[in-house]
Amino acid sequence: MTADSTRRPLDEAALRAAVVDPAGWRTLDVVAETGSTNADLVARVAAGQDIAWSVLVAEDQTAGRGRNGRNWSAVPRAQISMSVGVPTDGLPATAWGWVPLITGLAVVDAVAEVTGVAVGLKWPNDVLARRDGRKLAGILAEVASPAAAIVVGVGVNVSLGADELPEPTATSLRVLGAEDPDRGALVVALLRQLRRRVDGLTAAGGADAGLVADYLANSLTVASRVRATLPGGREVVGEAVSVDDQGRLRIDTGGDVTVVSAGDIVHLRPV
Repeated sequence: MTADSTRRPLDEAALRAAVVDPAGWRTLDVVAETGSTNADLVARVAAGQDIAWSVLVAEDQTAGRGRNGRNWSAVPRAQISMSVGVPTDGLPATAWGWVPLITGLAVVDAVAEVTGVAVGLKWPNDVLARRDGRKLAGILAEVASPAAAIVVGVGVNVSLGADELPEPTATSLRVLGAEDPDRGALVVALLRQLRRRVDGLTAAGGADAGLVADYLANSLTVASRVRATLPGGREVVGEAVSVDDQGRLRIDTGGDVTVVSAGDIVHLRPV
């Protein structure tokens, strides 16, 4: 697929000038094309490289990965396809489950700041339009080895037209009314918000009351009736009542509360 001539390339030098500094991100690279930015950063870790506070952005991602091994491909220059390396030094393992959740908060804040579009969070990895519940962005976090580093991938649909969306349940900032969304400004805002969130999570040694309250205020899952399909195929149906200190979803099934650490969530209509 050929990039639309109106879709400007990212300015790598300008992005570096905006986010790379001792109190921000350590490195930032923009590549024209790659299979998966997450896979690239995981490979760097396997090769012995330090990816802490590193950013990799692709103009075109041909083999991106979602949750549960799902594959998807980007439209060149129409999305943000980015992965970052989050260090685990000083961050308890019990708090690692919060990393994709605070990434979602960073996306919510960046989108509101740059475009004014209102979005919310579907636990654990999706950002949805508040207007119609369609998916704007997805997040994939994985722990890379042998060094304990968390690779977080973010995909945001920016200038996709309605006919370019990958599925009927997806949307984009353009479809939501942002006529000429600036990918560069979104990348800078997202990275600034994410660094702030990671620093706060690390300083507190986990999720403090303020972070939990902030997440709940932006959650479209908590207080909704949901169906969770867990690894192995077991299903849990009930009301999502909260998120715990490890970032797990608590579902009241009627007389019992099930704690879900991973699974596919479907928002159900109220009974």
